[in-house]
Amino acid sequence: MAWQRCFTLARTHVRAGNALPETAGELVVQGEDLGAWTAAQRQRWDKLTPAQQWLLGSTLGLEPAAPGARPGKLTADGKWALNLRAARQFHDREGHLRPGRKHIERVDVDGVEVDIKLGPWLDNARRRADKLTPERRAEPDQLGMRW
Repeated sequence: MAWQRCFTLARTHVRAGNALPETAGELVVQGEDLGAWTAAQRQRWDKLTPAQQWLLGSTLGLEPAAPGARPGKLTADGKWALNLRAARQFHDREGHLRPGRKHIERVDVDGVEVDIKLGPWLDNARRRADKLTPERRAEPDQLGMRW
């Protein structure tokens, strides 16, 4: 049912003459992140039914992701590493680790630009500092993290 809902929202978006989003967070319609859904369909193409593959291809023009493309879902460690990479990039460019509360850092991941919500990530890390492992707490410390 969730797949059908997202497909219908995506189809409506395409029929209105718009392009499908490529990345998560790019387009949210009625509470559904169509960018994340589109990326997930491309990544998990082989797990879709033939009918779903046909609908995605014929109606939305979607194709399976290229081999070796970045997966749609990351593990908790993968998310931490990607957010930390964004923090390092910001620090290297700005010389500090004090981005605005809503700052988004664009990071290149295997040739694909990914938007990382760095400000919110740092705020969450501060709030959960007592639950972080010593290793995870030390990594932002090296960048001058204000706890």
